[in-house]
Amino acid sequence: MEAAEASMASWSFCSRSRDVETLCVRAPPPMPAARREEAREMPATIGSKMALFCRLESCVLRRNFPICLSSWKNPPHVLKSSQSEAGLKTTNKAQPYAPLQTFTDEEMMIKSAVKKFAREQIAPLVSKMDENSKMEKSVIRGLFQQGLMGVEIDTKYGGTGASFFSSILVIEELAKVDASVALVCDIQNTIINRLIGKYGTEEQKAIYLPKLATEQMGSFCLSEAGAGSDSFALKTKADKKGNYYVINGSKMWISNAKDAGLFVVMANVDLTLGYKGITCFLVDRDTEGLHIGKPENKMGIRASSTCPLTFENVKVPEANILGQIGHGYKYAIGGLNESRIGIAAQMLGLAQGCFDHTIPYIKEREQFGKRIFDFQAGLRQ
Repeated sequence: MEAAEASMASWSFCSRSRDVETLCVRAPPPMPAARREEAREMPATIGSKMALFCRLESCVLRRNFPICLSSWKNPPHVLKSSQSEAGLKTTNKAQPYAPLQTFTDEEMMIKSAVKKFAREQIAPLVSKMDENSKMEKSVIRGLFQQGLMGVEIDTKYGGTGASFFSSILVIEELAKVDASVALVCDIQNTIINRLIGKYGTEEQKAIYLPKLATEQMGSFCLSEAGAGSDSFALKTKADKKGNYYVINGSKMWISNAKDAGLFVVMANVDLTLGYKGITCFLVDRDTEGLHIGKPENKMGIRASSTCPLTFENVKVPEANILGQIGHGYKYAIGGLNESRIGIAAQMLGLAQGCFDHTIPYIKEREQFGKRIFDFQAGLRQ
């Protein structure tokens, strides 16, 4: 039993110590009192608040660098269960990692700020957006203004320069109010921005990351009518013609397509190679031959557009290939794996939002002379 508990505690630390690749944190010193005072006088936007915290601690708010966290052995934002002896064990002689249930000061600030933004600027529009199947421009504009569409993008490109875990917290908080808005934020941060940040050339980063951080929504184009679950069976082709490629084919169920300004498109440069011919292309919205179809009439998450795309002799410069030719399938797998963490956060936030709305209601609603809340089942005496 003790071995099992130790194993679970060890897994807890490993989970917490990854920022997809390395979300590590070693116990840092507390933030000096003078700097804490300066942090209280933060600018208005969420992104600028995170950036200021980074400057105060000379870091980029990543968990594998020192961050302003009170001694995590006795943190103010930790569940009692994490204070067990197993929770203080380490795998080596170095200082232990922060437990899974611990949030840093910055993360608590992010959660609080996003919660406030969602309740004040998104909540009043949720019903309207769902009914009209349309994301309000003010909501999209607010996401960019608050720095929530470029959470991990480096500050030199206009992003917030925070961590992958920060993106997950943002997605969860947004989903408590509207899962559609959370999905938009998820795709932008966990797929589009990360793919370009990882595999883009310096020129591609300089062109696209500043836009993605401040004004341009991205869309990931993989699925096709005959390539849904088996997405690597895609038939969209990209034929080389001199120093550019000509893309022909179609995509289905493409999220954010209606509002996107950039499309990350998977197309096969050589169908005889099978999935090893799949290559990733950066296609701008105004490219001739790119047609965006009518949004699907979905049952849920309606404010986030889901559209078919058609490519008719779409010419894309060779310079717009993202990463290496034939490695698109690897990028797709990696991007989707990371995005699924965001989807999990979205579902968690959605469930929490439902719970938060339900409890007050069942405490107010009365039937048969009692609150519904009082009809909760209990152990029979």
